[in-house]
Amino acid sequence: MFEFKIIRNNEGEITAIETGLTGHALLDMPKLNKGCAFTHEEREEFGLTGFLPHQVETLDQQVARMYVQYHEHHTNLGKNIYLNVLHDYNETLFYKLASQHLEEMLPIVYTPTVGEAVQRFSLEHRKPRGLYISYPDRDKMESILDNRLPPEVDLTVVTDGEAVLGIGDQGIGGINISNAKLMVYTLCGGINPHRVLPIQLDVGTNNPHLLNDPMYLGWRHERISGQQFDDFIDMFVTAITKKFPDIFLHWEDMGRDNARRLLSRYRDKICTINGDMQGTGVVGLATVLAGVIASGMPLRNHRIVIMGAGTAGVGIADQVYGAMRRAGLSEEEARARFWLLDRPGLLTQNASLLPFQAPYARKEDVSDWELRDPHYIGLYDVVKNVRPTILIGCSTVAGAFSEEIVKMMASHVDRPIIMPLSNPTSLAEAKPDDLLKWTRGKAIIAAGSPFPDVMYDNKWYRIAQSNNALAFPGIGLGAVAVKAKHVTDEMLWAATQALSECSPVNQDKMAPILPKLSETKMVSFKVALAVAEQARKEGLAQIPEQANLKDVIKKASWEPRYYPYRKA
Repeated sequence: MFEFKIIRNNEGEITAIETGLTGHALLDMPKLNKGCAFTHEEREEFGLTGFLPHQVETLDQQVARMYVQYHEHHTNLGKNIYLNVLHDYNETLFYKLASQHLEEMLPIVYTPTVGEAVQRFSLEHRKPRGLYISYPDRDKMESILDNRLPPEVDLTVVTDGEAVLGIGDQGIGGINISNAKLMVYTLCGGINPHRVLPIQLDVGTNNPHLLNDPMYLGWRHERISGQQFDDFIDMFVTAITKKFPDIFLHWEDMGRDNARRLLSRYRDKICTINGDMQGTGVVGLATVLAGVIASGMPLRNHRIVIMGAGTAGVGIADQVYGAMRRAGLSEEEARARFWLLDRPGLLTQNASLLPFQAPYARKEDVSDWELRDPHYIGLYDVVKNVRPTILIGCSTVAGAFSEEIVKMMASHVDRPIIMPLSNPTSLAEAKPDDLLKWTRGKAIIAAGSPFPDVMYDNKWYRIAQSNNALAFPGIGLGAVAVKAKHVTDEMLWAATQALSECSPVNQDKMAPILPKLSETKMVSFKVALAVAEQARKEGLAQIPEQANLKDVIKKASWEPRYYPYRKA
């Protein structure tokens, strides 16, 4: 464990950092290293004289230097590696640089570029970051957790790497996702990076390329499953909550057979969310609600088709379904507004479905449809017969929203809401410039990946990005700030409403339906406040009743800056 102590004044403001580390040990600690920003006095006190060039720089001067170096890399993967190496060297400088250029760098450290970094994990292995808990070491779990770097942990992102983005089973390469998510928590939500822990649960891999790759660094074994897997997860949850009873545990990229089951098992026992289901569901619903405002049609009247019925697609459906129930629809009426498709086509009661898909199975109301293929109900058939007002893609099938399908949808709807959400960019169901062209500028668009502004009919359109970075950092910040016992559906609904209220369409129906990513700090604070207030209403906040929630959240937030150092 690294050795440092934060010194605060009577108002709780940080005034100094106290550490016993000196020389190379201090420079090698990314959470403490200031590089050439160490003053001459600090260099003398901590045995750094001669290790650094003479000039003392400010943090802003260092950022300017790093930004020039960043642009010397000409590929997104090269830039991703550069930023991660900087993070390994000096965390404060990394966060200051990335926060000043957030819209430019978030797609580099997070989606879509992190997908490429995950695939090359064993070839680009760098300084270890986080914990790897492998199945063969399951009996050493508590001692592994004792080896963690931060002494106190508020939040952890945990993955087993089975369902990474749209690229599937990547084994221990999933640790890059855990690290990227935690970067986003800090960049977009202000979560203290000194109190977070990325964890990779190495339970094997079913990816034949990795199993046969001599350079693969993980446990070369087929994935454990069934009771073995459940027992291992239970051991892990028991061990980490024993160490940190108030921890916020974020599950990420777990396999579709396990994700919902694990969430259902633990959500009433610990403070936890599943990022793919609930984080994506919140931002997906907020995007839909903003699109509904722009469309001018009440939510209860919309017909929703979702292509991709995995954890993300069904997670969005669940959130929108809940909103429809709140709008006054009965359970039967609300379910009837959804048509979900997966690999075998439209979900019907005759199909073999996973438990979380079953509520959305269509009944006999599709029996009289005219189909292109009598044995398969595809997207074309659904759009032709349903005439949807909202079309959402979570399928990772590039180009699935074809010109024929989009034009057919637009012929029946004044302002169709179309959301190709699959990541990375290469797997998006449609490109925004095509959607605007095919709908003659009528489409209300949100993409899952970053796309450049589009010129159509002599007008520029900013393409809203339905990025869960607008949701989960605020949810985590609010839960951590009040030490919430659980994350409830009502807390997620509060987060959704707060995010929806930040949409530019509330002022102009022709505006993009989501805020810019550069505004995520503002958005996250509003989401965090809504989550904290709801946690307090439900009796789940473990802070004094008289505490001012805005002050509590501000105190829990972290900003990248250097502090004076003094010797322990």
